[in-house]
Amino acid sequence: MAEKRLEHKMILSASGWRKVFAKSGNEQDTSREIGEENYALSLLAADAFAEYLLERKPLRRATIVVARDTRPTGSEICRAVLQALKLHGGIEAKFLGVAAAPEIMAYSKTADGFIYISASHNPVGHNGIKFGLSSGGVLSAEENAEVKEIFLAKIAQAGDTSALLEKCRSADIGDILEMRESFKRESLVSYEEFSSEVISAIPEENARKDFFRDFDATLGENKIGVACDFNGSARCECIDRDFFKKHNIDFVSMNGEAGKIAHEIIPEPENLVHVKKFLEDTRGRKGGENFILGYMCDCDGDRGNIVYWSERGGEAKILKAQEVFSLSVLAELSYMAWLGGDGEKNAKTAVAVNCPTSMRIDEIAAAFGAKVFRAEVGEANVVNLARSLRSQGYTVRILGEGSNGGTITHPSSVRDPLNTVFAIVKLLSIKDTRSESGEERKDLFHLWCDRSGAAYKKDFTLDDIIASLPAYTTTGVSERRALLKVKSRDIASLKGRFQKEFIRSFSEGGDGLLKKYGITSWKAVLTNGTKETIGASDFSASGTGGLKILFYENSMPSPAAFFWMRPSGTEPVFRILCDVKGSDSRKEAELLAWETRLLQKADER
Repeated sequence: MAEKRLEHKMILSASGWRKVFAKSGNEQDTSREIGEENYALSLLAADAFAEYLLERKPLRRATIVVARDTRPTGSEICRAVLQALKLHGGIEAKFLGVAAAPEIMAYSKTADGFIYISASHNPVGHNGIKFGLSSGGVLSAEENAEVKEIFLAKIAQAGDTSALLEKCRSADIGDILEMRESFKRESLVSYEEFSSEVISAIPEENARKDFFRDFDATLGENKIGVACDFNGSARCECIDRDFFKKHNIDFVSMNGEAGKIAHEIIPEPENLVHVKKFLEDTRGRKGGENFILGYMCDCDGDRGNIVYWSERGGEAKILKAQEVFSLSVLAELSYMAWLGGDGEKNAKTAVAVNCPTSMRIDEIAAAFGAKVFRAEVGEANVVNLARSLRSQGYTVRILGEGSNGGTITHPSSVRDPLNTVFAIVKLLSIKDTRSESGEERKDLFHLWCDRSGAAYKKDFTLDDIIASLPAYTTTGVSERRALLKVKSRDIASLKGRFQKEFIRSFSEGGDGLLKKYGITSWKAVLTNGTKETIGASDFSASGTGGLKILFYENSMPSPAAFFWMRPSGTEPVFRILCDVKGSDSRKEAELLAWETRLLQKADER
């Protein structure tokens, strides 16, 4: 009988090692079966990470936390991972079962590392593996590369997969499974305590309790309600329900049974319609008038986007991902100013974002004297950029991937919808106060208005806050026109050919767009990992990283638009996006169409 040689066919990025794990190969398959090849890959991936981790430990002993999201294939992958760790001497595995990504990453601060089984927002038949250390975030690109090298070597040496499977399946993991409930309870307590620190930005426990005493009292007097579409995600078995109620926030949810995924996973407008309707229905019930926010999370529960009740429109409205992130940045920078320290003009304050984040963020940050730094797409890149900035003396309270609404609030190292919702709740709930001595303390929105020049009114609503945001029009990342299929596999060469097409087209007037919109010059920006290169002369130097073209109008010093491109690190697509200052949707569409035509021409050559 011929040997069964392994072929991994996985995307091995720092954001996660992903592929379609369903045995059928169908990305929409809801079966639990992963097949022998995928089982073997899971074993070797866990073995590679364990080896990497033990090499870093002087005593060659380590504790690894393991959990999964609610995808059907997660249970079999977890079993393979636990068997591999059981056979790897020196490893203690703490298994949580189903857990949200922010939960396992908070709990992992008490361990040496974690293995999390998830494919984030990808379709249900996909799955993947994320690795991290005790920092509470995923591995950096450099660390991931080391684990990847070990993994590929193990695949090359695997030989007959039948023997590998027989050896690992003989491992008794009963003792690990018996402790699951105990470790899960510990994990939830750890996550709740950590979330309180993140939301308050107060590390000292007594001071933090004082803040929440006043904050919760305010919420008790001025009720706010939050609706959630769990969509069968890992957050079904998380702290959300109790955490909101603990802080005097009314809470209702739909699709709240873990594993019962009711609709597509990605929390973008096409799927936020479900929580939009749920919020409207809740508002229509007796006692529902307090419900003003709704959120939907992806399968691992780290990304959540927002709908809100518009007092002006008399209906629930879906916020675009870039708007969600903008509100979070505005809220957290103004909150730091309200606390009386970071965020003031004399502080060395920064915001770390990914390359396609709208330039709206630059205007918001500038109002608080903060600088914006950009990294390549990928949560690990943004988190590591923020760490680098902190080592240089910057305070980085808020960071994330504005292009998908992913808000990361320090000291967390992962996106978290709880932090996004509470940022907006703080913005709405903290009000102007005056002390007995007559000293005024302005609320968060008031501080923003003073710095930005926006009009302030005392009885503001979320409509007023959104209207005060700098106006930008940006392509949504899940829109069909933002996703291209390209034939070229050499992305650097494709970008080199694109450069020739772009320079030629620009010199000829850019299909009439330069004259139409007053575009007079451009500048190329490359992002690779945490490095940003502004004014690059060689587009191909970005490789598989991000490439952005800034456009300047009438010789103004600040760019008025950009378009951007990058191959996805977790999906087989080429992503493009356009950002335009102002509310001209036609301009955004025409610039994006120009970028598309140039890329397609470059791809044909």
